[in-house]
Amino acid sequence: MLDDNLKTQLKAYLEKVTQPFEIVASLDDSAKSQETLGLLQDIVSLTDKITLKTDGADARKPSFSLNRPNGNISLRFAGLPMGHEFTSLVLALLQVGGHPSKATAETLEQIKGLEGEFNFETYFSLSCQNCPDVVQALNLMAVLNPNIRHVAIDGALFQDEVNDRQIMSVPSIYLNGELFGQGRMDVEQILAKIDTGASARDAEKLNAKEAFDVLVIGGGPAGAAAAIYAARKGIRTGVAAERFGGQVLDTMAIENFISVQETEGPKLARALEEHVRQYEVDIMNLQRASQLIPASGEGALHEVKFESGASLKAKTVILSTGARWREMNVPGEQEYRNKGVAYCPHCDGPLFKGKRVAVIGGGNSGVEAAIDLAGIVSQVTLLEFDSKLRADAVLQKKLYSLPNVSVITSALTSEVKGDGQKVTGLVYKDRNSDEFVSLELEGIFVQIGLLPNSDWLKGSVELSPRGEIIVDARGETSLPGIFAAGDVTTVPYKQIVIAVGEGAKASLSAFDHLIRNS
Repeated sequence: MLDDNLKTQLKAYLEKVTQPFEIVASLDDSAKSQETLGLLQDIVSLTDKITLKTDGADARKPSFSLNRPNGNISLRFAGLPMGHEFTSLVLALLQVGGHPSKATAETLEQIKGLEGEFNFETYFSLSCQNCPDVVQALNLMAVLNPNIRHVAIDGALFQDEVNDRQIMSVPSIYLNGELFGQGRMDVEQILAKIDTGASARDAEKLNAKEAFDVLVIGGGPAGAAAAIYAARKGIRTGVAAERFGGQVLDTMAIENFISVQETEGPKLARALEEHVRQYEVDIMNLQRASQLIPASGEGALHEVKFESGASLKAKTVILSTGARWREMNVPGEQEYRNKGVAYCPHCDGPLFKGKRVAVIGGGNSGVEAAIDLAGIVSQVTLLEFDSKLRADAVLQKKLYSLPNVSVITSALTSEVKGDGQKVTGLVYKDRNSDEFVSLELEGIFVQIGLLPNSDWLKGSVELSPRGEIIVDARGETSLPGIFAAGDVTTVPYKQIVIAVGEGAKASLSAFDHLIRNS
């Protein structure tokens, strides 16, 4: 199942297993079961700490559980965890085998202290870059707390369950049989939802913190660069982010970050956070900013309030809250979000295998999405508002070569149709004839650009008509001591490499401001 190179790498990892355990597989005569058996046989051949039994009686086949001799772990994979989920499998093998997690001691103790019964099921797809965070978080929780059980289920392999539960977006997480969440969630976010007192405790801790010299709001590439450059100056630096990594976490392939030939968004996001943690930076996650209160006089401090009830103060602030997917804002979009309306073709595409879908947007993102989906679905219809596509020529050439793709230009999407449970089609207006046209389909992938995350700043700093923070050549906003960087600003060309540079520049400008005004 595994090639020699992968076996060599896996053998090195499995040397970290210190506690013996067994894998119990539930299999049938299907081809996927035979592939799963081959994978498990490869694993046990690489270490004497893991044994394999094939007499499992779980209803889902193929599936396998990782069991310690004392039986205090309930962790199962239903399907063949390759692709993005192979890392989840390796981590599960290590953690069940006694290798410690890199999570903070505080997080580990919070997991161990949870009381109650938590039966989690996660539906994933092998091409989903958001799914491993959820799978790995819940696996870790199942390893640490016997009250927590987790099954990671390949939605493409167990289509009957996907159809019965009408799952049209991954990751989809169920807790005790009820929908718990959809989309990327890390262990801190999951804990915040099930440990109801966590948010209030975190707010108390933040309120007690001393003022920062530089407070960075946002943990994407711009925020990470700003934090590193500030910390290297030896000044008190904090980063408050809704989720560290920002929009990069939702990016599949990155091939234009200079010196890195190719990487994936989640991998780059982890590298950014690891780099920041090399310095004395106070990272405060799961904090969504709600209000900026500028300093009111000489010697006063800027204040940022958060939805959690927390408040932080600082001598200078760097705003790097990034951007989010632009929505169509048409009737039916919100009603059928995650019920056929999707924003990540890599994540949710496999759930639409053999179905008809539309892609909204003719830029690079839209055309790339249509190309990817064409290999999975039966028919792709790409709709572009303009009279021509805006994507790079090489992408357009590839798109038009695909037999199951059609392109409609001068099309204004006006409504999403559904049956109350899922998408059944859409309506668009032909801008040439003003005629309204209906399309029957099962999925709609929206790829029409980004909106700056600046709503909370209205009335404080000066914004452009597009909602971007207006900055000068030094990254300074309309308010002294308040700087901004990245996709949330008026700086053109929303690229990761540009955001990193702008974050560094804003941080150096903040340090210069501190020197001149100390």
